[in-house]
Amino acid sequence: MMYASRTGTRRNLAALRAAGWGLLVSRAGVWRTEGFDRYVLDNGAWADFQAGREFQAEPFEQLVDMLGAGAEWIVLPDIVAGGLASLALSTRWLNRCLAVCPLVLIAVQDGMVEADLAPLVGRSVGIFLGGSTEWKLANMARWGEFCRARDVHYHVARVNTARRIWMATAAGADSMDGSSGSRFATTIRELDLALRQDDLYRRIECAVANGC
Repeated sequence: MMYASRTGTRRNLAALRAAGWGLLVSRAGVWRTEGFDRYVLDNGAWADFQAGREFQAEPFEQLVDMLGAGAEWIVLPDIVAGGLASLALSTRWLNRCLAVCPLVLIAVQDGMVEADLAPLVGRSVGIFLGGSTEWKLANMARWGEFCRARDVHYHVARVNTARRIWMATAAGADSMDGSSGSRFATTIRELDLALRQDDLYRRIECAVANGC
């Protein structure tokens, strides 16, 4: 499943609907689902990181109260490239967000290892691959293996090119998000084609593996 960052541009929204994409609503953006049935909530930590400010807890809690019940999942608060400090922040919000939404994702960051997350993940707690760009790309497959072994939801963030889509699907991602389609409707067709091609390849591989 692909989610695009929320946009107010009608042409882009129409193209996203036609492609069957969902919407990612960020605490740092406008809090509207634009009528999409499938949407998820992002905590806005990446925007805070880019702006050089600390995580904004109060507005995030307001967003959870406003839209959390209808979201497919919520990304727990985190600190970009924050290691175990980020994990400590995420766990403090775990019960609060699970009380509203049936699935929450912990953002794994630079410095985290599998043993840090193993006691926390499960049916209701998945993984959101965050971190610095270099670390994320280097560790995408590793965290995919971790999630497959435990049958937990695996999401890869900031996927804006066909190459990133291929990398994420090869790593076993259940979902991805990006802002390219939100900004440029012309890129949605290219990215959606990459998604469909990967889905076809996976179906073929599954059929071959099962002797079909």
